[in-house]
Amino acid sequence: MPHPAPTRLRMRRRDPRMVHPVAWWVWGVGLAAAAAHTTNPALLFMVVAVAGWVVIERREVGALDTFGPFLLIGLAAIALRVLMTVVLGNGIRGEIVIVHLPEVRLPDWLAGLRLGGSVSLESVVAAATEGLRLAATLVCIGAANALASPRRLLRYAPATLYDVGTAVVVALTFAPQLVELAGRVLAARRLRGHSGRGVRELARLVVPVLEGALDRSLDLAASMESRGYGRTPVRDRRDRVIGSTLAVAGAVGTTAGLYGVLAASDRGWLGLPTLAVGLVLLVASLVLGARRDARTAYRRDPWRAPEWAACALGLLPAVVLLRGESAGWPGITVAQVPLSWPPLPVPAVAAIALAGLVAWVTPVPPRLAAVRSRTAAGAPAPLLPEAA
Repeated sequence: MPHPAPTRLRMRRRDPRMVHPVAWWVWGVGLAAAAAHTTNPALLFMVVAVAGWVVIERREVGALDTFGPFLLIGLAAIALRVLMTVVLGNGIRGEIVIVHLPEVRLPDWLAGLRLGGSVSLESVVAAATEGLRLAATLVCIGAANALASPRRLLRYAPATLYDVGTAVVVALTFAPQLVELAGRVLAARRLRGHSGRGVRELARLVVPVLEGALDRSLDLAASMESRGYGRTPVRDRRDRVIGSTLAVAGAVGTTAGLYGVLAASDRGWLGLPTLAVGLVLLVASLVLGARRDARTAYRRDPWRAPEWAACALGLLPAVVLLRGESAGWPGITVAQVPLSWPPLPVPAVAAIALAGLVAWVTPVPPRLAAVRSRTAAGAPAPLLPEAA
């Protein structure tokens, strides 16, 4: 009896599949690092636009929308930064005065701060630029969170850092889930005829949202307990001493090495060598802990050429802008006094634009591909459950 033809086991690069979460987080963190090393508003707006475009093109259908909440938090950070500058000042004395506020004299030990007084246009622009830099950094983290759920990333965390990774995952997903729950409660109230606005309507949302968050927390705790989470393997005293010693020595070496890299007066002897030794000790402590606390993973995500391309495209703008900041390229760091529109450094613009190519070099998620194929065929989009 002839055997059937062997099926194709290896997927092609463009077949719909989920991209490895580590690749998405490397891309997002690299773009966030690029935003943190510039104060040029045009470059920061480019970073936000690239992050939003990639989320639109590659976010899985049904996944939790974390990009919107991070964008709102970034806008709130800009407004808060400007408000604090108007009230307290930021040490920049400009030439163009916008408004004169009633000033309160502060004691001498609060030198550098003011309460009220003259507000210059230069100080407000500087505050808005700093807030925009923080907002762009948050948006990049939100984009990575939307493209790859932290719960998927937790599967690849070292066993030694699993508890810490769980805490980080809960912290990253708490705010978006709270916003989503508030939207559901608000929609339910509107269906019941309650369409009020203002502080009173907000107060009526507090109890249902907190109750839903508490129920989710209890369900999560019960599911984690049923899976044996929190049980620690039995380790002898020798392993604990060696692991703790390596971790402490690695942390001290890494801190000293970072200080040596950032400080220019150490002539390099405390810089990269100490940092390298500290990182090696930290990796050794993680490997030792992972050998004593083995964990398994079901159906690991593949790591192929699209993942390498995503990492390279995310780290490229970080390297270029870090080089531009250290070399003093015009347009990377903007001077606020006097006010002038900064030039656009061509290498930085090209690097940020190339980061957007990740939307073409990575495969489309399966559910998004299904929706697009049905839409192209003229059929209604299928109702898909929420993605993990």
